[in-house]
Amino acid sequence: MEDWDGYNAALRDRGKEFAALHPEAVKGFSALNRGAAVTKHLDAKTRELIAIAVAVTTRCEGCIDSHVRRAKAAGATKEEVAETLGVAVALNAGAAFTYSLHVLDAMDGAG
Repeated sequence: MEDWDGYNAALRDRGKEFAALHPEAVKGFSALNRGAAVTKHLDAKTRELIAIAVAVTTRCEGCIDSHVRRAKAAGATKEEVAETLGVAVALNAGAAFTYSLHVLDAMDGAG
């Protein structure tokens, strides 16, 4: 298992390095992140639970780290996170199922 505190510290250090190497890219990413964080209809906990599900489906360890920390700070329980993960698992299975149908289409159409 990951040492999440060590991982977070290393990620921050690398982020600072990237910001020094390409400040405009990091500024753009930061602006996008700040803009997406402003919600009128979702509370912080709901937003972070959605972010966790997306982080799992996109396999982004940095996103998992960041959004789990934020979800905990917003009051998310382990049970709520578990239900969120169930949604992510189902969506990944649904995507695999749907792409399996594309494979069958390709088999029927391929010469």
